[in-house]
Amino acid sequence: MRTLSTGPHLTLTCYAAITLVLGFIALGTAVAFVAFSGGPSRAREAYLTRGRGFFRVAIPVLYIGLGIAVPAIVIANGGQGEGGTAGTAGKSPDKQVAKGKALFRQTCASCHSLAAVNARGITGPNLDNIGQVTKQRVLNAIRIGGTGQGRMPQGLLQGSNAQAVATFVSSVAGR
Repeated sequence: MRTLSTGPHLTLTCYAAITLVLGFIALGTAVAFVAFSGGPSRAREAYLTRGRGFFRVAIPVLYIGLGIAVPAIVIANGGQGEGGTAGTAGKSPDKQVAKGKALFRQTCASCHSLAAVNARGITGPNLDNIGQVTKQRVLNAIRIGGTGQGRMPQGLLQGSNAQAVATFVSSVAGR
């Protein structure tokens, strides 16, 4: 499980979560209003006769909140999209890391868990929780097939592909 860090990114994330929750609360309130008013036609009648003051304020606030605030928060957090973890957020990967990321997703993500690519593998170890992951450790695991117990095929990747995956994994695992 990832721990939360303090800083401006946490604040923006909290605002995004709060906005999302408030949006769902507003939607739930609207559904409850319709349900307790006797259905859509009765709700419309109640709106037109009894609830004008409330709805003149609530509807624009709802539109502004969901139509402007949520997209603005998502756009403000746009720099966070590059990586799935704080160590890679907002960074542009070099070509070898990008190649390694793509190869990891294609070859390794079905077995291994790794937060940086949102991989949720079951049979292989969670690479975020196995301690220090160096490039050489990853290369050895690829060459001999994990720990050599037959759960991972030997030589699954070769040459520059193995180097790229090792560079990527060692740069993001456990961070």
